[in-house]
Amino acid sequence: MRIAIAGATGVVGRHTVAAATSRGHDILPLTRGTGFDLERGTGPTGTSLAAVLAGVDALVDVSSVQTTATARSRDFFTAVTRNLLAAERDAGVEHHVALSIVGIDGVDASYFAGKHAQERLVQAGPVPFTILRATQFHEFAEQMTERLSLGRLITPIPVGRFRPIAAREVGARLVELAESGPAGRARDLTGPRDERIAEMVRRMFAHDGVRRPVVEFGLPGAYGRAAASGVLRGGADADRAAITFDEWVRSEDHTPVDVRPGSAASARR
Repeated sequence: MRIAIAGATGVVGRHTVAAATSRGHDILPLTRGTGFDLERGTGPTGTSLAAVLAGVDALVDVSSVQTTATARSRDFFTAVTRNLLAAERDAGVEHHVALSIVGIDGVDASYFAGKHAQERLVQAGPVPFTILRATQFHEFAEQMTERLSLGRLITPIPVGRFRPIAAREVGARLVELAESGPAGRARDLTGPRDERIAEMVRRMFAHDGVRRPVVEFGLPGAYGRAAASGVLRGGADADRAAITFDEWVRSEDHTPVDVRPGSAASARR
């Protein structure tokens, strides 16, 4: 198959590319680095997305934006999804695969607002589709540390109860779904164990040799309530992935935090 991957260099995208390549598929990466502006709907040197997608069998959308602002998230996913669907329709692409988030029903705020908009557009759109909802990634611990650490003094982490999953396993499932043809809403995919994000960060720090206090705090608003409540863990009927957070921390997928000369993390590199 020829598979286009929107967001091919992102946290999930790089694993989706690797999984698709290992299964013998021809990959078309749709990234800024390859000349695509998905919000504007253009390809390299201003070519139309439809022209670039000619001959593509399926498109996997794992594009993302770093924001917690409701308006920005909604604007990004609305623009990207509309542009991709229109181009797929014109190019004759027969399968659109979108990645969303487990447990976001009723939480139309913050980043989740964009995923709700994306799901609605895909479901009402002109291209046969599959939507996979997955839980937060193990990589979320790295991202939270990078965004919230106050120098080397302290790392505040919001209260969050998740069933996290390795992005590698999400990428592999997306490729399997692309191969299988349109299925509508696929079965949710969650990680193997319940975790608190603060405890994940503490164990990651211990593995990486980082000596920095982790302080848990409650976030206000709909997102904070959802994260603390545990609804983002997914239900009992979801498929469970295999890689635990501790296995992920010990794997090559984890980039050690606070690598510096003489540190324990530096010695492992």
